[in-house]
Amino acid sequence: MKKILILLLAFASFSCSHAQKKSFSKEALSETLLATDGSQVAFKNILKKYKGKTLVIEVWASWCGDCVKAMPKIKELQTNNPDVAYVFISMDKTVENWKIGIEKHELKGDHYMANDQMKGVFGKAIDLDWIPRYIIIDKTGKIVVYRAIETDFEKINATLKDLNK
Repeated sequence: MKKILILLLAFASFSCSHAQKKSFSKEALSETLLATDGSQVAFKNILKKYKGKTLVIEVWASWCGDCVKAMPKIKELQTNNPDVAYVFISMDKTVENWKIGIEKHELKGDHYMANDQMKGVFGKAIDLDWIPRYIIIDKTGKIVVYRAIETDFEKINATLKDLNK
């Protein structure tokens, strides 16, 4: 009986850690990210900028093979959804690599970089365990997809289509 209880508790805690969230934690909202102009911007202020618009956030890094492989899909997504805003948050280790990656991949949207990479405060606050990671926020500011990865583009496309009817 003890083993069953332990298994149930382990399953419940794992299930909850990957649950669909509808809003960001206070830690995530108050964390600052580096903008391309060198300023620090609170994540909550980045989100406020897009209130009233559907927003796709891609968390990525220039060194990430899966991120680079998904670039054509994100560009296709942008072409098919021109009314959607796009924010890219990099987990690069250096500003130089981040800016080279933006230019190399011709990423259209607003760009920010986490100050302490994937395992830092912001990464932990958004439960980051894989990149690329996609988060979709509706026009009211509610999270409609909290965790999508590069294999979830059908789900991402369907969600954007539903939101922009």
